[in-house]
Amino acid sequence: MNKPALITPAEITNKLERILPTVQKPGRYIGGELNQVVKDWKAIQTHVALAFPDIYDLGMPNLGLTIIYDLLNQRPDVLAERVYSPWFDMENAMRSSGLPLYSLESKHPLAAFDIVGISLPYETLYTNTLNLLDLSQIPLFSAYRTDEDPLIIAGGHAAFNPEPMYPFIDAFVIGEGEDAIGEVVDAYTTWKQRGVTRNELLVSLAKIWGVYVPSIYKAHYFSNGTFSHIENLVEQAPLPIIKRILPKLPPPPTRFIVPYIDIVHNRIPIEIMRGCTRGCRFCHAGMVTRPVRERPIDEIIHAIEESLAYTGYEEIGLLSLSSSDYTHILELVKAISRKFKDRHLSISLPSLRIESFSVDLMDALKDTRRGGFTLAPEAATERMRNIINKPVNTSQLIETVRGIYSRGWTNIKLYFMIGHPSETLEDVQAIADICKLVLKEGRKEAGNRVRVTAGVGTFVPKPHTPFQWVPCDTIDQIKLKQDLLKRTLRDRGLKLNWTEPESTMLEAWLSRGDRRMADVIYNAWQRGAKFDAWKDHFNYDTWMQAFAEVGLDPDFYTQRERPIDEVFPWEHIDTTVRKKFLIEDYLWSQSGQTRLDCREQCFACGILPTFADLRRDNPGEFWGCPEVKSPLKTKV
Repeated sequence: MNKPALITPAEITNKLERILPTVQKPGRYIGGELNQVVKDWKAIQTHVALAFPDIYDLGMPNLGLTIIYDLLNQRPDVLAERVYSPWFDMENAMRSSGLPLYSLESKHPLAAFDIVGISLPYETLYTNTLNLLDLSQIPLFSAYRTDEDPLIIAGGHAAFNPEPMYPFIDAFVIGEGEDAIGEVVDAYTTWKQRGVTRNELLVSLAKIWGVYVPSIYKAHYFSNGTFSHIENLVEQAPLPIIKRILPKLPPPPTRFIVPYIDIVHNRIPIEIMRGCTRGCRFCHAGMVTRPVRERPIDEIIHAIEESLAYTGYEEIGLLSLSSSDYTHILELVKAISRKFKDRHLSISLPSLRIESFSVDLMDALKDTRRGGFTLAPEAATERMRNIINKPVNTSQLIETVRGIYSRGWTNIKLYFMIGHPSETLEDVQAIADICKLVLKEGRKEAGNRVRVTAGVGTFVPKPHTPFQWVPCDTIDQIKLKQDLLKRTLRDRGLKLNWTEPESTMLEAWLSRGDRRMADVIYNAWQRGAKFDAWKDHFNYDTWMQAFAEVGLDPDFYTQRERPIDEVFPWEHIDTTVRKKFLIEDYLWSQSGQTRLDCREQCFACGILPTFADLRRDNPGEFWGCPEVKSPLKTKV
């Protein structure tokens, strides 16, 4: 039976004229911004909608989606358009008027696109993803989609454990998407020309390096509920699925879309390097984005120059997991200051390492328009920092903040985590003690103008990290530690931010879940769960009801310590960091044994052979493993 005709862009525009005057921030929903790309729909072969399942204000600055939007629109045979989740008022108006979710550029309904690519940078977007598909009138379950429905793909850091979303997504891009997305489009185009079944499309996608098609795999479990193994149901489906890695970063985008309304980051984001060599044991991003690749200074300067001309922004964000670890960071900041000295730009380095944040770098930044700095000790005692492999001593931290204050800055944010393995209340008390010490140092230089913000998150043992074997802290323990900080961090000039313990549990369930979690997600969404990343809209009771309805114990995913030989539900996703390396690092953590930075010594984590093979065909500047450049002794 043929599906009913889709609503036309003209009809969508007519409905919008009536709806938009009734909602908050209508600028979220109109498109037409400077630098958006609009192509002739009828003249283009393949139509791709790029979706961020949160509001425009948060999705617009997402660099991953911006990169894919730029790359796809460079192709003459493809158009890429944007879509974001509407806020509650807009969603209610859309549902009551029969208006489906549509793209900003051409106002076509999402159901009219060939491919819908969904960005999943964090797990608490899962219910919003279901809501986005439902608003688009696209079947939520992959098994119910026909040849007339769009291909639903997803990528992002949350995709490194795709299993909780397995029935809703046709294919996941695991790892870096710049090359993979083009191959997905090519496979789709070939399938469309051949006129074969949708299942044959999925099989062809599974042959692409880094693409995981969950419907052609079956999960198996032991009688105690733990995961056993995954079985490929189609001979061509690979096991394991190895993450996609770029041998060299492509030139960064420069025609950033300039919004009509205020968004969370109004700046030019330039990724100066990708990956990290520090080896923090809690850090999912640091493990899965290996190896490090750096952009040359000239390429960065050229990108800034073009971006300023296209956008008129006055702030530059030099982005990476650890911007001060960029090999030529001092030279880069000085070059930007010289090149654009008459523009009075603000240079943002949002991720600074205490170990590599030097006096010279502070001096180079002193003439930029910035209010302060964010530093991330992560833990407040040296014992805890050794456990998490972030061996920074307290005197080094104090010396760094003293240098910041002495150069006229008055605001410092310190980021910590509670709930680390083996943490005690004394370790938590030390967070308050350090914050007070930093405030005291600041007052010596700048008096009562000094402000210290303590951002205290709660540790979640993420997949593909050395801590994937450990349990989460309990809600009661988290509250006990937070109450201690709330009592002790009381002083003029001190501010404490924290994460609600229930939100931490949700993140842990979703990031550590197996395929059975999909039923919980679906049930929670049916009960009204959405915008779970928003404190005011997350409802813990809704999720507990969903667990009860499905018959799963949430503590199974959060409070259970895993034996070393347990097989994880995400183990068929290969980040190329060996499990043997992760086990060794986990055992080292228990005795407080630390590793050197990978730039100083290679520990044979597993990324080296994969990346070395890539470099033979496409060499690029690389600092992640010295062994790639010259043979060094490795420690196994």
